Amino acid sequence: MPDAAWRQAVEWLAAAASDPRVCKREWDQEPGTALMAAGRFWDVLSVPEQLGLLALDILWHDPLNAPGPTLVDTAARRVGFFLAPDPESRWVGSGIRYAGKGSWVAVPPPYRSARFLEWLIPPDGTGDLHSAACLELALQQANGTLAVLAPSREC
Repeated sequence: MPDAAWRQAVEWLAAAASDPRVCKREWDQEPGTALMAAGRFWDVLSVPEQLGLLALDILWHDPLNAPGPTLVDTAARRVGFFLAPDPESRWVGSGIRYAGKGSWVAVPPPYRSARFLEWLIPPDGTGDLHSAACLELALQQANGTLAVLAPSREC
């Protein structure tokens, strides 16, 4: 990403913080993350890593809908998809967590990883996020694939 694009991504992401200057300073110190409130500029749908990575792969294959910012927590083995804030949203499923208004999310800067947090797709500064409908479909497809690949248990 060119320098101007990185700066735009930093400014966009930092704007979600209650104090963007403090946020940028936190990114430059250890551990390199800032706690940011969900529900203002974005919400985050967090899913188990295997499901999330497969869903992201499915999303990459749709030429009409580029995936939005996506974060992986390698310690917790979870993938977080950044979506438009939706206070009415209800996501249901095994291992699914939804961070909306009133929730806090640890976020590294868009230009590097921080400890166990790493951007799979960093924000680009335009404000583009995942489409909830496309993500839901990709998660359903990924879940179906994982169900087929799961080892069968004998009764």
